[in-house]
Formats: sequence, C-alpha cells, structure tokens
Amino acid sequence: MRVGVLTGGGDCPGLNAVMRAVVRKGVQRYDYDFVGFRDGWRGPLEGDTIQLDIPAVRGTLPRGGTILGSSRTNPFKEENGVRRIQDNLVKHDVGALIAIGGEDTLGVAARLTDEFGVKCIGVPKTIDNDLSATDYTFGFDTAVNVATDAIDRLHTTAESHMRVLVVEVMGRHAGWIALHSGLAGGANCILIPERRFDVDEVCGYVESRFKASYAPIVVIAEGAMPKDGDMVLKDDSYDSFGHVRLSGVGEWLSKEIERRTGKEARTTVLGHIQRGGTPTPFDRWLATRFGLHAIDAVRDEDWGKMVALQGTKIVRVPIAEATAKLKTVDPEMYEEASVFFG
Repeated sequence: MRVGVLTGGGDCPGLNAVMRAVVRKGVQRYDYDFVGFRDGWRGPLEGDTIQLDIPAVRGTLPRGGTILGSSRTNPFKEENGVRRIQDNLVKHDVGALIAIGGEDTLGVAARLTDEFGVKCIGVPKTIDNDLSATDYTFGFDTAVNVATDAIDRLHTTAESHMRVLVVEVMGRHAGWIALHSGLAGGANCILIPERRFDVDEVCGYVESRFKASYAPIVVIAEGAMPKDGDMVLKDDSYDSFGHVRLSGVGEWLSKEIERRTGKEARTTVLGHIQRGGTPTPFDRWLATRFGLHAIDAVRDEDWGKMVALQGTKIVRVPIAEATAKLKTVDPEMYEEASVFFG
C-alpha cells in the first residue's frame, strides 16, 4: 500500500516526530510506501507531493515545524475540492491518508471519510490542547514551556522597574496554555477565554501585588474577553475556516490597567514563538507514539479514527467525535489557580 501523509493548520513542534515514526514503522514492519502532500490540504487538492521515505525523515526527531509545510486550506471551500482530492489520490496510487492536525484539519478528514469514502486516519496536533477525546495533544507541552520560561524572565525585569507586565499567550477559545504557564510561572492573574474578566478586579489584583512590594505579572489568552466588551481582533480578515485573526487584548488590558491604577504597564505578546523551536522530550515521546499507532490503524483499516492519549494508553476514537466540540478549561481547575491571584 502507498500511504499519504499531510500536516495542516498551524505548525507546532512534534510534527516531524509523527512522520518519522509513521514512515519508520510503516516501511520496516509493513513494507508500505509513503508520499508526503505539501502544505496541508492544498497538497492533495493540487497533487503537490514530495518523496517521504526513511532518508527523508532521518534526523527530524528534534526539529520543529514540518518538513511537509502547512496551510489552512479548506478543500470544501474550493471548487470541486473533494473530486480533486479523490482524483489526485488515485493518480498517486494512495490507498490511505494520515492527516496530522487540529480541529479544522481533522474536521475535513472526518467529512472526507464519513461522506465520501476517503480512507483517513487522524493524529491530533494543536498547541492549544483543545481537542476532545485526548488528554493531551503534542505541541502543547512545548508551548507551555516556552511561555513559562518567558514569564520567569519577565518577573525579574518587572520587579527591577516595579511595573505591571501583561503576557499575551495563544488560546483562541481555550485557555490551557494561559492556565498551565501562568500557574507554573507564578502569575498574579490568569485570564482565559472560558471566563470573561472584570477589569476592575484585575486592577485590584495588581494593586494588591504592589502593596506586597512585588511587581505583578498578568497572563492573558489572546481570546479572553472583558465582561463589558468584545473579543479584540487584529483585523477583520477571515481564513478559509472562518477564523478571524486575534491579538491585541494584552495591549488593550495594559492600557486599561495603566489608566485605572496609574501604574506603568507593558505588554509582551509571545505569538508564534510558542509554535517554534525544538519539541520538548514529552512532545517527542507523545508524537512518536501517535505515529506508531496511526500506522497500525492504517494496517487494521480502521478508517475514520484518530489516535488519542487517555491516561498512559494510546487508543482510537472516531475523528468526528474528537472534533465535535472543543475541550475547554474546567471551571474547577480555574478556581484552583485563582488562589494565587493578587
């Protein structure tokens, strides 16, 4: 069998580790051939491929990003998109497709399998950790480590100048990165999309921290919203999956804090730094295990399934189930962190 592989959506550390495991086990154990589709769903749409064999994946375990490239292409928004994918899979003699991605990429894979008979297996990837049915997605641990390291560094400069530092991290609809890095980094306030925040309450935390002769750190997810306002957008453009570009809520909040408290405030937006660089050992481990089990699912012809981490075991769940709703922060977990606010 020839197996196609693609990586879609935002890049993250660990993508290459998945492909390395898929190819190594697929070639050595099952005698499969592999072809890589370039730039997410654009590859099978346009028939854009690269050779994917053991030499191609050698040395990629510690490498961030994706050797296949990625994009946010939505084939259901393209003219004759499904037919073009089907034709290109036949043209390249591809009998199965492994899609590595988040909610949008895997949502396409689920529809292609359920509605059009394309033989897909899913691997969950997102730094936001917001995919249901899996305890963790690879890329998340690396993003949290990057954000925590930044918060640790910002503590010293905040205290040197006795100013407020607002740290904006990624998280459109789920605040997992903000919660984990904020708690690990000793933030004095953590703001997440799941709960609208009161600016006056945040200012109260800030002033309380100054009274204790320390400078406050506020961690805020890019999708967090004030009680009396809307989501702050970078611009009004949308991608092919209907997502607007976020960023700016941190800067907005720092200005509000400065205006209401009279304390000097600065903003650090971590942005794509969280996506880049070398994957942590945990993400390499998880991505590798996902890859090994994904190619087993191909061997078993268990189409429409996604590999998932539940406890310490890798299991298979329907892709449609995993993408039906986002996994958001449990209110009880947020309450645990609130003990340290102020």
